[in-house]
Amino acid sequence: MTKDVAEKPWVNETRLRVRYAETDQMGVVYHANYLVWFEVGRVEFIRQLGLDYKSMEREEGCGIAVIDVSARYRLPARYDETRLIAARGAVIRFGYRIVRAADDVLLCEGETVHVVVGSDMKKRSLPQKYAERFAAHLIS
Repeated sequence: MTKDVAEKPWVNETRLRVRYAETDQMGVVYHANYLVWFEVGRVEFIRQLGLDYKSMEREEGCGIAVIDVSARYRLPARYDETRLIAARGAVIRFGYRIVRAADDVLLCEGETVHVVVGSDMKKRSLPQKYAERFAAHLIS
């Protein structure tokens, strides 16, 4: 995680339980599922700001496309454990932590980098109402 992201407080936490379908034969979460959980954290983070990603796509004609992702796996998450997905970030950079809810042990941390694009997938600026809300809560 970048230094700027690592030093900022977490602004959103989402609680989810590990589902059986997310695990392998050993009961350990398959690594790609962490990226799905990152998305859950990012969408809930945006929702917590009083914004709606779906509305941004429909009404503003833009989205936030992932252009880079990284994850560092610290410990395995296992079937039926509850974990917290914490999200924070910038207009184009979000940081994540996956923590076992029972004892606050860090299981994984990562970040995604995004670029704002229009429906034509060309870069564009973030709509004003989203930029203002993000600026009030996110890393610049």
